[in-house]
Amino acid sequence: MNAVVEASLPAEAAHPSVPQTPTADTVGQVEEHLRKRRKLSDSDLFRAQRVAAEGSDSPTRLLVRLGMVSEKDMAEAFSQVLNLPLAQACDYPATPAVESRLALRFMKDAQVVPLREEDDQVVVSLADPTDPFVLKSTALAFGKRVAPLIGIPSEIESAIERLFGEGKSQIDNLRDELTAGEGAAEDDIEHLKDLASEAPIIRLVSLIIQRAVEQRASDIHIEPFEDQLKIRYRIDGVLHEKDAPPTQSAAAVISRVKILAKLNIAERRLPQDGRIPLRVQGKELDLRVSTVPTLYGESVVMRLLDKESVNFDFGVLGFEGSSLERLLTVLDRPHGIVLVTGPTGSGKSTTLYTALSRLNTPERKIITVEDPVEYQLDGINQIQVKPQVGLSFANALRAIVRQDPDIIMVGEMRDVETARIAVQSALTGHLVLSTLHTNDAAGGVARLLDMGVEDYLITSTVNGIVGQRLVRRLCSQCKSPYPAPQELLPKLAAVSEASLVEPVLLYQANGCEACGGTGFFGRLVIAEVLHMTDPLRRAVLSHSTASEIRKLATAEGMHTIHDDGINKALKGLTTLQEVIRATEAL
Repeated sequence: MNAVVEASLPAEAAHPSVPQTPTADTVGQVEEHLRKRRKLSDSDLFRAQRVAAEGSDSPTRLLVRLGMVSEKDMAEAFSQVLNLPLAQACDYPATPAVESRLALRFMKDAQVVPLREEDDQVVVSLADPTDPFVLKSTALAFGKRVAPLIGIPSEIESAIERLFGEGKSQIDNLRDELTAGEGAAEDDIEHLKDLASEAPIIRLVSLIIQRAVEQRASDIHIEPFEDQLKIRYRIDGVLHEKDAPPTQSAAAVISRVKILAKLNIAERRLPQDGRIPLRVQGKELDLRVSTVPTLYGESVVMRLLDKESVNFDFGVLGFEGSSLERLLTVLDRPHGIVLVTGPTGSGKSTTLYTALSRLNTPERKIITVEDPVEYQLDGINQIQVKPQVGLSFANALRAIVRQDPDIIMVGEMRDVETARIAVQSALTGHLVLSTLHTNDAAGGVARLLDMGVEDYLITSTVNGIVGQRLVRRLCSQCKSPYPAPQELLPKLAAVSEASLVEPVLLYQANGCEACGGTGFFGRLVIAEVLHMTDPLRRAVLSHSTASEIRKLATAEGMHTIHDDGINKALKGLTTLQEVIRATEAL
């Protein structure tokens, strides 16, 4: 009792009212709830139950701790099963609203924090309402009935530190453990291995990855500089700097990542690439790791690929209207070439995977050549390019033509040799999908000509070219409309696919808890689809410029990337500023 309660209880509080503690069936109901919603697999549940039987932790806490279920999913399951409200951000006060009678250590271990004290009860946020000891101890400490809210453990921990601790973040707590004396010399490989295997560094790297998942980051950048170690997350295509560990820990942090990715930590002069299969918050993640030597150490970038959250659906990606109709038309052709163009990070690979998912039927054999293989698709033969052993795009493409495929996907046309083999494959009755690095769809034709592909082969094989960009999608919970400026109305009316109705509205980002204050949640494609017609083929044969081809395609009904973006802004899917930012180079 003394370890829990810091203040003596008044006489009338000797037997305070304790809320009804959940029955033994509650844990089973929560597990069943998670299984029905496909948040928990049978094999993971069995593992957690087996580990729980050998120790003192409850199965529900172990599921979260082992990364089989996310904190949020577990909290929502408790809320649904027990019919208890979830603790929202507004429930956690900015300053202490109640003097805690619980020891700081107890609150951290039990994952409980008092929020406010009322006449006959104390409202608390707790992570595990199945633990009767926590409820009884809290009721005894305050001498009142406990009104529990279901909280997310990381939010509870942050609130405890802010309200009753030293106001430190988890990074700050780890920073205290990572003292200056733990820095390792660059040539002391054994020392680096030891540091990378110690608990503070392991927890730090895990925390960096966990926070990236929580904030929907697509990339983690770990960048050492002379006097600091920067951690940046790319969220919805924009980099955001986060709390960074001490500079002295840079070598150990980077070594830890390299160990996880099975890279050579002694090699710091050459770039390296690796992968980390990981389970974080119930999600199966595949981290692509890239290291390059810089002036003050190795820069590390981890690309997070969430296998479960990717939805290979053109509508979800943002394809709609005439652009979607044109794309589906060219994909339905039995042979020929379909190209997807755009700069790095414009979603080309995802568009190709979505096309493959649509084309993937038992009657078709599909083979891909990729560098790297980002997503594994059932029923599709995927080849990873390995230049170090001579397996280039061109060599792999030559081999797979003899594998009797119906559809071939080439990750990227990087050279004339690959392009020529792809053209020959299309001429011999295969459907070939690939990508090119050009600004727009019309530029794809010019790029093929520049690479040395003959004009008559281009007109004979290319069915269509997709040009695309990614823009941030407005958060549906906090976006707000505003009347479009009068001077823009003629331009908006000229490119709109539907007739505009007064007042013409555009939308702006505001920011809320759901979107992390950015005003955006996710991204969507704005695209143009150039459908190769006879007039366009004649233009290619006459070596017309990209601008001339674009003008002709527009006259034939192609909506440009910019026009598609304007239409999505009018529908409230994104902002006009996002469209301008994504298309300003066009």
